[in-house]
Amino acid sequence: MSGHSKWAGIKHKKAVVDARKGQTFTKVANEITVAAREGGSDANSNFRLRLAVQKAREVNMPADNIERAIKRGTGELQGEAIEEIRYEGFGPGGVAILVDVLTDNRNRTVAAIRNVFSRSGGSLGESNSVGWMFNRTGLIRVDPGSADAEELALKAIELGADDVQVEAEGVEVYVAPERLEALRQALVEAQVSVETAEVTMLPTTTVEVEAKQAPSVVRLLEALEDHDDVREVHCNAVLPDDVLAQV
Repeated sequence: MSGHSKWAGIKHKKAVVDARKGQTFTKVANEITVAAREGGSDANSNFRLRLAVQKAREVNMPADNIERAIKRGTGELQGEAIEEIRYEGFGPGGVAILVDVLTDNRNRTVAAIRNVFSRSGGSLGESNSVGWMFNRTGLIRVDPGSADAEELALKAIELGADDVQVEAEGVEVYVAPERLEALRQALVEAQVSVETAEVTMLPTTTVEVEAKQAPSVVRLLEALEDHDDVREVHCNAVLPDDVLAQV
């Protein structure tokens, strides 16, 4: 799980500092629009919208852009209908991959995703071909700062976390999705520096990727994440540390 966790942390930090703001803003705006469409415009009562707005602020999206995205979701502004789809596939070495997309053109997107898989030595699978290998989980990333990471991990467990991973990049706290917001608030009240809180897909089993195949897996994951319609990519790959260091 550690190797998977490191990849997740690296891709998170890359997203925050992504220089291609136009692409980043489009992805985040689509997530805000869908969240507002599903649960309304009030972030206090719409947890998914609150998470999406938080992500928008992380990448410095202007407040006007956030407001327009919310209004598109509630129908106050016109816009293309955005559809949520999950694709499942396999990467080199049998790595399981989930690809969550937000798209206004299903045919265009599935063709593009299939092409990314095939060009990188992978293949697009059928529904639930790999989905059963993942569990929907709440994830909170904590920056220890000057605090002791092990002490923070124990505090998170005391406050209701199901599991904690201490990594060089920080502390990752896992909790059931329905308790994610309550735990986040408890950590903030305990003066713990919470970086992000999100619902993710955590693999129940992992695949150790051989050094010779690892670069191909990384290229596939990065190509998927770079696609305009892709919201999130989840995988069960455990990649070698020396390969992760070059990402």
